[in-house]
Amino acid sequence: MCIISVFPSQDPLDRADFNAVEYINTLFPTEQSLANIDEVVNKIRLKIRKLDDSIRTVVRGQTNVGQDGRQVHAPHLRQSQWFSSCDAALRIALASRNLAMTRRRQYGEVANLLQGVVNVLEHFNKYMGIPQIRQLSERVKAAQNELGQQILADFEEAFPSQGTKRPGGPSNVLRDACLVANVLDPRIKQEIIKKFIKQHLSEYLVLFQENQDVAWLDKIDRRYAWIKRQLVDYEEKYGRMFPQEWCMTERIAVEFCHVTRTELAKIMRTRAKEIEVKLLLFAIQRTTNFEGLLAKRFSGCTLADGTVKKPEAPPPSTNPFLEDETGTETDEIVIEKSDTDKPKKPKVPDNPFHGIVSKCFEPHLYVYIESQDKNLSELIDRFVADFKAQGPPKPNVDEGGAVLPSCADLFVYYKKCMVQCSQLSTGEPMIALTTIFQKYLREYAWKILSVAFFVHVFLVCSIFAEFLDSELLEFFLFLTLNTILKLLLDSFSSVISNSIQLLVQDLDAACDPALTAMSKMQWQNVEHVGDQSPYVTSVILHIKQNVPIIRDNLASTRKYFTQFCIKFANSFIPKFINHLFKCKPISMVGAEQLLLDTHSLKMVLLDLPSIGSQVVRKAPASYTRIVVKGMTRAEMILKVVMAPHEPPVVFVDNYIKLLADCSTDTFQKILDMKGLKRSEQSSMLELFRQRLPAPPSGVENSSSLSLSTPTPEQESSRIRKLEKLIKKRL
Repeated sequence: MCIISVFPSQDPLDRADFNAVEYINTLFPTEQSLANIDEVVNKIRLKIRKLDDSIRTVVRGQTNVGQDGRQVHAPHLRQSQWFSSCDAALRIALASRNLAMTRRRQYGEVANLLQGVVNVLEHFNKYMGIPQIRQLSERVKAAQNELGQQILADFEEAFPSQGTKRPGGPSNVLRDACLVANVLDPRIKQEIIKKFIKQHLSEYLVLFQENQDVAWLDKIDRRYAWIKRQLVDYEEKYGRMFPQEWCMTERIAVEFCHVTRTELAKIMRTRAKEIEVKLLLFAIQRTTNFEGLLAKRFSGCTLADGTVKKPEAPPPSTNPFLEDETGTETDEIVIEKSDTDKPKKPKVPDNPFHGIVSKCFEPHLYVYIESQDKNLSELIDRFVADFKAQGPPKPNVDEGGAVLPSCADLFVYYKKCMVQCSQLSTGEPMIALTTIFQKYLREYAWKILSVAFFVHVFLVCSIFAEFLDSELLEFFLFLTLNTILKLLLDSFSSVISNSIQLLVQDLDAACDPALTAMSKMQWQNVEHVGDQSPYVTSVILHIKQNVPIIRDNLASTRKYFTQFCIKFANSFIPKFINHLFKCKPISMVGAEQLLLDTHSLKMVLLDLPSIGSQVVRKAPASYTRIVVKGMTRAEMILKVVMAPHEPPVVFVDNYIKLLADCSTDTFQKILDMKGLKRSEQSSMLELFRQRLPAPPSGVENSSSLSLSTPTPEQESSRIRKLEKLIKKRL
């Protein structure tokens, strides 16, 4: 079918070889003929209108075109657009005839033409209401479908699903067929890739069947050696057959990983009782090494949702899989001592292949956890035996006291375990390991530290036994016990206090940006009081996100949660007041808004101990007093700012009454918040100093007395009194 048979016309504008210059020369053959240019233009305009009417008639006759028809009918579609469309229709007709001849498998010629045909079809989407164009489009699509099926058949013949691969490299026909598949339905390309990879890995599934000796974990190296050989073989024989952007080498490796993970999981479920910790660690080590190799060789572009990113071109003369790893295949399990003794570097987080195979080992990591439980039990027993045999360490004055060598050994072992486990999993196995750590920390405390404690006590007492009578020895023993217990308690209390302080600092830091935003707001420009400000909402959000988690984790030790609340209030409220002083100048309305915000924060802080909890408990009185006192001070500051500064005496007296703060620095900050000029502030400050109440008499004398150092006689007297008191209590 040609374009003349679709749109018969004698008009030279409809000819396929239409030349605009020649056509204009026929209209104006001489210079004198240009005098009739207006007449010619009018004729062309009339022709355009008639053509528009014809288009409108055709479009209105196609009820299924709908809105697209109205767009074609729009005035902007003029003769030039229609002519280009007709020319495109001609190209479709010619292309469809050529595509129909693909049975000769001239894919190289077809590939160049096909992309142009697809582009033209996209251009004609809005004209599919016209029967002739729709028929042409359907013919092209039918030819494309036929072409796709033919290419699939060619690949099936070259790489049959059953049987062996065809010897030798790929033919030029298949290479060109891949170029054609690139612009066909994506399902054709996906089917080619799927069948090729399946056929390429069919030998692997036979060699490493579950009933084969090489399928077990002790021969896992052979799996990875096999795929490396296959990838080298693929690059040599078929590397040029598939387009580079198909990333076929990576796809084969990824599918191998998926198959291997499934097969290993299956065989480990069947033979779970045969898995020992050394065998498991060996398999995991070799697998993670292989995953690391994949990360070095590939970008991981085929892993995300099946899409492919354009890879960087590798050097044309090198094959990455020709390099082998330093290890060699062995039939025996070989685990060097250094593998367990030396901590390895943690996995790089951006390795896209991390876990692609090794994930299958996670359900069996309980073997590793049980092994660490047993090892730690033996380690503690060894520590106890060594301590009993060698006795307590001698104190080292230069280093601040005696340190048990076993304590350092224990924590070094813990570190190695954590590094090793983090390479295996950071999920449930890591949590189980921390539980084991807790268990043996308690055992170490009772079996080693308690023994060391009593050995030290009685060792000291035995030294002084021959010099002291029984009463003094008893007294000395009591003092020694109390001293050591106090040191232990102080040490634990320090650790707990520091931990709580870290939690406070974390929440405090999360609220800092909101307080900074508060101090940077233009409070003098606030025109009306509304709901709480955004910075208040941000602070409340951070409190609601963090406090319930902390409370739940400290549920068994309620007093520590109370300490956390008190420490946070003591840290946050002064910081809030400091940022409040930075809000300057403040208008009356701005001060009212800040007062509303301060009250909102006060209510949240009062509710902080039970925030987000279904069980509402009354906050401890000690905590409530801190919040009320601190936030009330913030409210008083704002009330002073809102008060008129005229007359000055009333303002100063009101400040002293509300804040009871005799500091000129604080009063200066209040004046800055009100936006007073320096000249006004000078007189105010002078008046403030005059109105301050006089300090109570004898304050300086009492201070000097309290700082005086007791004499040696006074100190000796105190010690004697303390000794008598202790004896009575004994």
